[in-house]
Amino acid sequence: MLKVCGLKYPENIKALVTVHADFFGLIFYEKSPRFVADHLAESILEVIPKHIKKTGVFVNVNPTVIQQKLALFQLDALQFHGSETPEEITLFKAPNRILIKAFGVDENFDFETTASYTGVCDYFLFDTKTKNHGGSGKRFAPELLEKYREETPFFISGGIDESILKEPHLLRHPKLAAIDVNSRFELEPGLKDTKRIEIFATQLNLIFNNEQQENSI
Repeated sequence: MLKVCGLKYPENIKALVTVHADFFGLIFYEKSPRFVADHLAESILEVIPKHIKKTGVFVNVNPTVIQQKLALFQLDALQFHGSETPEEITLFKAPNRILIKAFGVDENFDFETTASYTGVCDYFLFDTKTKNHGGSGKRFAPELLEKYREETPFFISGGIDESILKEPHLLRHPKLAAIDVNSRFELEPGLKDTKRIEIFATQLNLIFNNEQQENSI
């Protein structure tokens, strides 16, 4: 699967609809240059089809605010990118709603900290650890993922660009569910390079489809 995160401009979002993406990420973290304001809700909803999951990205936000964004933007998925506890995330469990917990990864990250979120979240997301909760354009060492032992499938994020297509070992990780792209495919914060993402998505799908065919033989 593919997630395109940090989308902000309705016309840019509309242009990306034909890309083979499964999730569109809308960031509701006010310190981010990709912050999505409430007045954009109607125009964004007009251009995102139902088969693409609208994902709200939150960082230590009051539950009341999250509920308001859920309704206003008709979100299909919630991504928690701060220090939210399993108990706090559990409050948002609902039928057909996807819950994602993000973790900032560096060489000191203890993957065992994900264990308490098992059974609460549908997916984990491993991003490069930064003080700004993502969007750095930097990658963590992919070999760190060899330490992951939980059953929950994960997204990988942080500095993803076309170079990841040359990392078959990473793309074959048994728990890898999706690639999350953001700043490396931008013309400016929140404005994505549609053509580059389209080419990347096509190449990524070819790799995943080939893997599935090989595994079925």
